[in-house]
Amino acid sequence: MKKDLLKIKLKKIFINHKLSKKHSEICSNYIVNAELFGASGHGLARLKMYCDRIKKKLINPKPKIKIKKISSSISHVDADNSIGFVSADIAIKKAIENAKKTGIGLVGVKKSGHYGLSSFYAEQAVKKNLIVFCFTNAPPALAPYGSRKSLFGTNPICFGAPTGKTPFIFDASTTIMNRGNIRRANKLGLKIPYGVALNKNGKITTNAKEALKGTQLPIGGFKGSGLAWMVDILSGIFTGGSHSGKTKDPFDDFSGPQNMGHLFITINPKIFIGNKFIKEMKKSIQIVKRLPKAKGFNEILYPGERKSKTFKKNNNKDIKIAPKILKEMEQLYAVK
Repeated sequence: MKKDLLKIKLKKIFINHKLSKKHSEICSNYIVNAELFGASGHGLARLKMYCDRIKKKLINPKPKIKIKKISSSISHVDADNSIGFVSADIAIKKAIENAKKTGIGLVGVKKSGHYGLSSFYAEQAVKKNLIVFCFTNAPPALAPYGSRKSLFGTNPICFGAPTGKTPFIFDASTTIMNRGNIRRANKLGLKIPYGVALNKNGKITTNAKEALKGTQLPIGGFKGSGLAWMVDILSGIFTGGSHSGKTKDPFDDFSGPQNMGHLFITINPKIFIGNKFIKEMKKSIQIVKRLPKAKGFNEILYPGERKSKTFKKNNNKDIKIAPKILKEMEQLYAVK
């Protein structure tokens, strides 16, 4: 399907589910971009879930989002249980605004929901020539090191910096595989890679359904577990959002809103070294790219390059939609 047609259809779906035209456009843009970036687990595979939660009044389609000014650099957003795309979009723009004024922006968000790819928000800041950190917690998926029960979410860590061309953006979950891809595999009846998840009995499984009932494995063992906990502290405890396993699974738990927390930190890179930052970034990239290549590698890429190439490659192509997901979308499109 052509991306512009898909955006129109998605916008209509969200409008039919009582979101404003502006908020519907924000949501449709983020979902289509996820598909173009090759991150389908954060794209159309989640559309029905968003709509189901809106219908069950667990996502507020008409939120009264409040931004509390703590200082010229710091703001706190009460998202009023809005869809995560909208609250995070507002928050990153406020963080950018604050950093442009004072050099640093710190914006926390509470009472929000799943906001898609962190790199979408990081890219906005980097395009304004800012360094950025994005954190969000998520529903239980990862067992703390030494436990066999899921408590922390996949809790991604995202960092971005300007380079003068393709943004440097590192965006990775603290689990080996993100949960969106496991859910997509389950929906489409696909297997997941060996070694990324355990079933409920603690054995490695390649069955996506068993993985969702079990627990995902962290990157780097205890290190990944510690990073997931760190993100839960920053985006959950610190912001006033849910934490420590209390974030509700948007697909399975309809007992109440998610109350997810997000944290955005933006920094003017000129603070310490003035206008030299971009020059030094380019130097760093050149040094890395000139290193001897490992066997099987034709090029050494920095974080953000691969996704940028994927986006450019897909941008002028039709977006492929799995038949099951297309059927769901058409059913939602028909809702009045």
